[in-house]
Amino acid sequence: MSAGHPPPGEEHLIHVEEEEVVVEHHPEDWLAIVIFWSLAAIVFLQFFTRYVLNDSLAWTEEIARYALIWVVFVGAAMVTRRNSHIAVELLSNLLPPSAARTVLLAFIDTVKLLFMGLLAYFSLTIIERMHYQRMTVFDLPMSLVYAGVVLGCVLMFARQVQNFWRNAREGWRLPSHTIDHGRVE
Repeated sequence: MSAGHPPPGEEHLIHVEEEEVVVEHHPEDWLAIVIFWSLAAIVFLQFFTRYVLNDSLAWTEEIARYALIWVVFVGAAMVTRRNSHIAVELLSNLLPPSAARTVLLAFIDTVKLLFMGLLAYFSLTIIERMHYQRMTVFDLPMSLVYAGVVLGCVLMFARQVQNFWRNAREGWRLPSHTIDHGRVE
């Protein structure tokens, strides 16, 4: 019996396997890595100055908060590229390969595409409004912070367009690692 597969005669609707972590060479991957480690350095600096030197730097907390916003939205673009956002896939996994499943998967991709398009549009409108508001510690516009939201949303939309196009060419089949009635396809 192999690890991760049910014994013969026993079917499971949910199947989980650990995947190897692979660092791909996409721009959003590298940007997220740089922002993440910058965030780690800023938080460590905040810790060091507050608890070791007993004289906290005022700007580290605010900049760490803004870096977290950037890493979340750039990371969301990575997740969109991999098509691994959290989702309820029970119905598509239960349906046998048929026109109904194809229509369902196409509908889901269309809804995701429209949602991410709206998200990108509204994030662009927010950046215009936030240009006149200033950061607390630095005299810089808040639109710099929201630029990370715009970047992430536009990247998510672009990656979802790629996913939509790829899935349309392949006929909206389930990925090879998903379960179809308890069996790995």
